[in-house]
Amino acid sequence: MQAPRTQEQAAGAPRPRLGMRLEVLTTPAGVVSLEAADDHRLRVHAGSPVRGWCGAHRFVYTRGDVDVLPAGYSDVWEEQDAGTSLILRLSPSLLRRAAEDMGRNPDTAGLDLRHQLRDPQVEHIAWALDAERVAGYPSGLLYTESLGLALAAHLLGRAPAPSRSPRGLSKQQLRRVTAYIEEHLDQRLSLERLAGVAEISASHLKTLFKRSTGLPVHEYVVQRRVERARALLLRGDLPASQVAIEAGFAHQSHMARCMRRVLGVTPTALAGRSPAR
Repeated sequence: MQAPRTQEQAAGAPRPRLGMRLEVLTTPAGVVSLEAADDHRLRVHAGSPVRGWCGAHRFVYTRGDVDVLPAGYSDVWEEQDAGTSLILRLSPSLLRRAAEDMGRNPDTAGLDLRHQLRDPQVEHIAWALDAERVAGYPSGLLYTESLGLALAAHLLGRAPAPSRSPRGLSKQQLRRVTAYIEEHLDQRLSLERLAGVAEISASHLKTLFKRSTGLPVHEYVVQRRVERARALLLRGDLPASQVAIEAGFAHQSHMARCMRRVLGVTPTALAGRSPAR
């Protein structure tokens, strides 16, 4: 097979804060390849019709035909004619922002692999971005970024939102997170670490954990620490200062404040009820 021939010409556009970039791809007749990339990419055919094939499938690309390549995907095909396309690169952070603005779960938001998609709105945005490029980007980053967000939101809106469980975290996720909390109550617990245990983002964990337990993460941790301190005080074999450390409180006064708020009693009162006394 003939070696792949590509000529990807960057348009020299400034890279917006959220990662929307336009490139012009010109290819001679022959084998064409797009290597896998970290960005999501849309290839919009912008020139004369091009005949070609991919495996046993033959095609004719005309102006406005769109290929959608999600991040991590590569593509190889063969063309009988020289072609010109616009490559619209959307960073994962841009797609996440669009998902958040739409009230979607940014951790599951993604694009599907598509070929020869016809979508007037995608075309409109692509031609607007190309006109901005040709004019030298007179409208600046804000305009390009706004078009990128509009494009990402439109692409996400083509597919139904993934269903969300009203219970929040899955049973496995909740079991892992609560078990981790119990095992590490005497240590510093961070939202980022707990999110890593659940394998989701910290912001998503805050929402789903409260939906699952009825409590914010930090309040759940406080209550579990109070319960551990209560059990240790009732056992009666440790001083209150050591109980505070074992339960993960910063100091004895911190433990006392939390116990009064959660249980309505003081450590001293609980210690007075222990069997050892």
